[in-house]
Amino acid sequence: MRVAILCTMAMLFAGMSASAQTQKTYKGEIMDSACAAGGSHAGMMKDHPGMTAKDCTNGCVQHGAKYVLYDADSKTVYQLDDQKKPVQYAGMKVAVMGSLDDSSKTIHVASIKGQS
Repeated sequence: MRVAILCTMAMLFAGMSASAQTQKTYKGEIMDSACAAGGSHAGMMKDHPGMTAKDCTNGCVQHGAKYVLYDADSKTVYQLDDQKKPVQYAGMKVAVMGSLDDSSKTIHVASIKGQS
């Protein structure tokens, strides 16, 4: 019984250290999932002159889209498991620290920092 408990605890600690090691920084723009699918806010901004990327992102999220990280260099859309942290960074270039679930392209967000 003791051996089984010790083995289970060892596996849990190994799993925690492995997940901590996989944290990485992902850079891009906090966008809404609708515009990120097309790679830009251009369509919405054309239809709504004067709209900013922040306005577009927040407006689309209010209508059912999700906050995502869009990496324009690789044209990759990353889902974000935390939908509260990205709110203040809507439409901004950021660095997201977290671990990636490759199968779902979801970042488990640890932190977000604005970039200049």
